[in-house]
Amino acid sequence: MKKFLLIILLLFIFVPVKADELAINAKSAILIEASTGKIIYKKNIHERLAPASMTKMMSLLLIMENVDSGNLKMDETIKVSKNASSMGGSQIFLQENEEMKVEDLLKGISIGSANDATVALAERIAGSEEAFVKMMNNKVKNLNLKNTNFKNCTGLDEDNHYSSAYDMSIIAKELVKHNKILEFSSIYETYLRENTNNKFWLVNTNKLVRFYNGVDGLKTGYTDKAGYCLTATIKKNNMRLIAVVMGEPTSNIRNAEVTGMLDYGFNLYQNEVYVTPDEVLGNVEVELGKDRYANIVVVKEVSSINKKGHKMGEITYDLNVKRLKAPIIKGQTVGSLTINEDGKEITTIDVTVDKTIKKAGLFEMYFRYLKDILSFNL
Repeated sequence: MKKFLLIILLLFIFVPVKADELAINAKSAILIEASTGKIIYKKNIHERLAPASMTKMMSLLLIMENVDSGNLKMDETIKVSKNASSMGGSQIFLQENEEMKVEDLLKGISIGSANDATVALAERIAGSEEAFVKMMNNKVKNLNLKNTNFKNCTGLDEDNHYSSAYDMSIIAKELVKHNKILEFSSIYETYLRENTNNKFWLVNTNKLVRFYNGVDGLKTGYTDKAGYCLTATIKKNNMRLIAVVMGEPTSNIRNAEVTGMLDYGFNLYQNEVYVTPDEVLGNVEVELGKDRYANIVVVKEVSSINKKGHKMGEITYDLNVKRLKAPIIKGQTVGSLTINEDGKEITTIDVTVDKTIKKAGLFEMYFRYLKDILSFNL
């Protein structure tokens, strides 16, 4: 009898969840794989809905792009304006004229969904929240998102402020490229102003960070208009999934349905990698280069998401590199790689060099020429 019950239990555990059983309470939902953008599950993905604080994913994306460009530094100290300090909703209770480093403000946004910290950084970057919101909507156009319009940088309910599950997933797809945000959004609890009299305990609004092993982000949201929203992400078995739900009735249902979506994705799909950026595809001579030869690599990983059990066909690679002449900068496009499966083209991707190669000096070229002559004569 015990063996019989065990068998029944195991069968129950491993019965696969069907797609139509996912996110049944959400107004809209989507599950994608981050590197390819492949949609694994969808429900009303283009419906325009209030995104609540998931709006801050776009704010964070612009902030990190400013960090990457050098316009903003993690250790820079920001003075908080009266406007930023007056923000309601989720906050870290910044005071007017208080000074806080960019890194700590980012923690406040990523972990605690702080409206005041978001506005403080928006004002630093663009001069005002209004100007920053224009930058957000310009980025929406650049990403070719059709169902998003922002009226503020925090996600507070406002007329004509909307997005969709699909658009949110694409913004998240861009944001997870910034490892620093994932470093912050994976923290469950920490302190701000720890060695001061104004110590603040910061607890992650995304409870899956603690209760679903491996979740390292990304953003929750709630308003009366939006209901309970969540964008969650996790990387496992060389595959990063992003799940978005909007308009859930409670936080518990929201978390449970996102958990079900992530389980569904990892149970049914696998990532098959064709080439990674650290793989050397070839070695090409560089005219006038300090380094005479350059290693050719792809600019990003190329992979495919397939259902488990899928058998990959014969993979072939066609590398085309143009004539190289120094100087060449790492990341600069120097040719292309075409990947084929069973003779059919899968994709074509740009290739670059694995390091910057400067132009050789006159004497370097002279002695290189002499060395070549002597080697030839020997």
